[in-house]
Amino acid sequence: LGLLYQEYRDKSTREEIETRRLQDSQTDPEESSPSEETSSEAEPSSATESKAPPQISLLRNSNSRFNLWQDLPEIRSSGVLSILQPDEIKLQEAMFELVTSEASYYKSLNLLVSHFMENERLKKILHQSEAHILFSNVLDVMAVSERFLMDLEQRVEENIVISDVCDIVYQHTVNHFSVYITYVSNQTYQERAYKQLLQDKPAFREVISQLELDPKCKGLSFSSFLILPFQRITRLKLLVQNILKKVEEKSDRESTALDAHKELETVVKACNEGVRKMSRTEQMISIQKKLEFKIKSVPIISHSRWLLKQGELQQMNGPKTSRTLRTKKLFREIYLFLFNDLLVLCRQIPGDKYQVFDSAPRGLLRVEELEDQGQSLANVFILRLLENADDREASYMLKASSQSEMKRWMISLAPNRRTKFVSFTSRLVDCPQMQCVHPYVAQQPDELSLELADVLNILDKTDDGWIFGERLHDQERGWFPSSIGEEILNPKIRAQNLKECFRVHKSDDSQRRKLGSRNRQ
Repeated sequence: LGLLYQEYRDKSTREEIETRRLQDSQTDPEESSPSEETSSEAEPSSATESKAPPQISLLRNSNSRFNLWQDLPEIRSSGVLSILQPDEIKLQEAMFELVTSEASYYKSLNLLVSHFMENERLKKILHQSEAHILFSNVLDVMAVSERFLMDLEQRVEENIVISDVCDIVYQHTVNHFSVYITYVSNQTYQERAYKQLLQDKPAFREVISQLELDPKCKGLSFSSFLILPFQRITRLKLLVQNILKKVEEKSDRESTALDAHKELETVVKACNEGVRKMSRTEQMISIQKKLEFKIKSVPIISHSRWLLKQGELQQMNGPKTSRTLRTKKLFREIYLFLFNDLLVLCRQIPGDKYQVFDSAPRGLLRVEELEDQGQSLANVFILRLLENADDREASYMLKASSQSEMKRWMISLAPNRRTKFVSFTSRLVDCPQMQCVHPYVAQQPDELSLELADVLNILDKTDDGWIFGERLHDQERGWFPSSIGEEILNPKIRAQNLKECFRVHKSDDSQRRKLGSRNRQ
């Protein structure tokens, strides 16, 4: 058997990490050879001589182990490698990777359907509604992947030198990829149903375990197959980014790649929003039930509101001037719920309830760190409400449990303030960068989930092992442990990463500038 997509994807990202390590250790990033700079996901592949009708030929030869486009016998024997420029060879590899990765993805989807979904024992155990939640519209997703792959293969078969693939990506994204939004939006229900079935139905648990042990699955779990569509649509955007970085500037291929990337980004954002919407609504209802208002009641539930951070801090007792230890208890507990547009300050009361004593719009919050105040005032900051629930200014001196917790609260409360390495109002000229070498799943709303080989700007860091960063490929920001990454030390590689990032997002930037100009007018 050839590689399943889970293996394929893991191999690709590991190679990407090693390539970046090699580049980072060199003085000049151009010193590395084309094969070293190319990150290919290595799906078995064979070129086919027959051009009609187009078939999924990349899945035929299960014994092939071609890692790169340039390793194909047809390419080596053609003499084309001696004619093409090194940059064009890198571009061919990037386009070939997109095609072969789709073949591997289709193979894994096919296994999810044929091995799990259509298993007769599993069908008898699952109620029709349970099966629908568990597998959603995976048949539609697989049909879209098959059609997409056949069009990609037909392009590859037209000429040994691939002309372009991003035009095909664009057409399929616009016309067919909405099935991904439906599938991914069901993810919260899907995860919940799967856990419930494992817990409530021993027969389901037994059949799934047996199916996972089949050699076809290569030791991979059922859940790793269920998450494939979400992983693929995200990865596809990165593969187009990789092509975009290698096409010649101001060319037709750059224009097509930018168009494809923009449409894929729209689909990925819709997928993310679909996942968040379900969990956010449930979370807001749960919070609303726990709040009791000592002040004028504020409606919490809103379609445009979501939780950014919640947790306990220590509030300093007495007026701001009495910074002494003479009082019996200098601090008392306070509990904060911070939403994207609102801050609610509470005290916990019996019965898992919270009594609200103040609130303020998030845009009217200011924070200030206290420095060199001694051990008793370590990790203390001032929170100012420019206009609180009583329509007046209020200040609170708050103490966090650690330096990282203090910084996380300060950035969440006032996101546009300057951090250690960069001002958010300026362009990122050269700030520290890192790449992710261990995947991380966010545990809190202000954290950032990371995949292998993600590259990030480091915006802030703490002494107790946390980093606040911005992921380059989608400009999402959040906190994560420093232990999951390696810093990129070569300034030329950092500059190259930023240049590629600006190039990928330049159409978005120009759109934002046009919008800003219209708004000012």
